[in-house]
Amino acid sequence: MIRDLSQTLRLLLTQGVPAELATAQIVFDRPSEQFNPTQATIDLFLYDIRENVELRSNESTVERLNGQATIHRPPLRINCSYLVTAWPGGVSGDELALQEHRLLSQVLQVLARYPTIPESFLQGTLVGQTLPLPMVTAQAEGLKSPSEFWTAMGRQLRPSLNVVVTLAIPPLSESESVPLVITRDFRLGEKMSAAAEQIIPATEQQFFRIGGRVTDASGQPVAGATVMLVERNLTAIADANGQYSLGAISAGTYTLRLQSETLVQESTISIPATTNNHYDVQINGE
Repeated sequence: MIRDLSQTLRLLLTQGVPAELATAQIVFDRPSEQFNPTQATIDLFLYDIRENVELRSNESTVERLNGQATIHRPPLRINCSYLVTAWPGGVSGDELALQEHRLLSQVLQVLARYPTIPESFLQGTLVGQTLPLPMVTAQAEGLKSPSEFWTAMGRQLRPSLNVVVTLAIPPLSESESVPLVITRDFRLGEKMSAAAEQIIPATEQQFFRIGGRVTDASGQPVAGATVMLVERNLTAIADANGQYSLGAISAGTYTLRLQSETLVQESTISIPATTNNHYDVQINGE
């Protein structure tokens, strides 16, 4: 993904840019003393990769479909920091510094247009990424010590600007599918004390919330079907995946009524569910 990000930045600096910048080559080399391009060059050196802790999320998203819950783990948000320098190439004399400044200013103008990278520029694995790619150009927090950096590169100090793009790196195990929970257990009552979590047994009441799926004879979800627990006069409408839930309900045996268009059918259920007992409903016919 980082390679695709670099290719994306290259495209940003070659499409719809000033003429002088358009003729420059875009590279990603280490600007060491051996780096001496012979033509106008913009170098984007990737010098730092670290997590963006401000965007860290531990919240997974859950997708419910066909009686399964798919848990999608959140991506890792990574800051990729580039040091951008301009190299005029064959220019010499007083024009060398001026051409360097001109190229840098053009790069700054181009990148500063975009607080996030537009989808039309995204390359490779970045295409279709749901989260935007924030881009911060010429931020105050760049290299901690530019002079030490250039000394390590074997060069004299030269002008540069910093660009940071935040990627969303998906985990290797991106999702997990598990059966949907069909019964949830709620216990209400008076606490033994203000600080205690235990409930006084004599005051405890137990309730359940049940969930199921409405399907047709071919196993396809039936959206909009009405499901009613007759004895409690509780009603739910199945969603686009045929899923519904009802509660809160005390333990017992109940009549579950399904209504879809002109069809009405009933079944007997036990709450909580027993072995081989569930709350899915299949339409038998009109």
